[in-house]
Amino acid sequence: MKYALAAVFATLAAGAALAQDEPANLRVELKNSSGAAIGSATMAEGPSGVLMRIEVQGLTPGWHGLHFHETGDCSKSDFTSAGGHVHGKPTMVHGLLNPDANEAGDLPNLYAAADGSARTEVFSGFVSLSGKAGRENLRDADGSAIVIHANPDDHKSQPIGGAGARVACGVIPPAG
Repeated sequence: MKYALAAVFATLAAGAALAQDEPANLRVELKNSSGAAIGSATMAEGPSGVLMRIEVQGLTPGWHGLHFHETGDCSKSDFTSAGGHVHGKPTMVHGLLNPDANEAGDLPNLYAAADGSARTEVFSGFVSLSGKAGRENLRDADGSAIVIHANPDDHKSQPIGGAGARVACGVIPPAG
């Protein structure tokens, strides 16, 4: 019996150690301009960036720009309170396809089906949930935001790739 209990405790301790090594998920609620919850983003820190899974409803069908914005504030109905894109460098050049570089907040577009629902998983090697490896910290002192735009991002033109109005926003809170 004594050995059986020791084995159980050893198994539990090993399980707890493994759980500490797994990335912690951060869930961010996405809201529309009237403040209604329309979906969520689940984020996990990886060894070289952030993996994000988005599930959302209520978008117009088609492609939508998707970006990390510099301030964790979605309080204004037009979401301008979230500021501009997360930059990472003093020069702000937008676009994943721009030959002059790109901002840390640039992400691939999101596609909404005919019923307005969208589900995707994207990875960004430009950011971190903790400032890991010198990447832009999404959970810095004022947090950041995930913003979905009305139109697709062309990934080249300035300042936001023609993505248009901000139609959904979710706050990535500061750490701690």
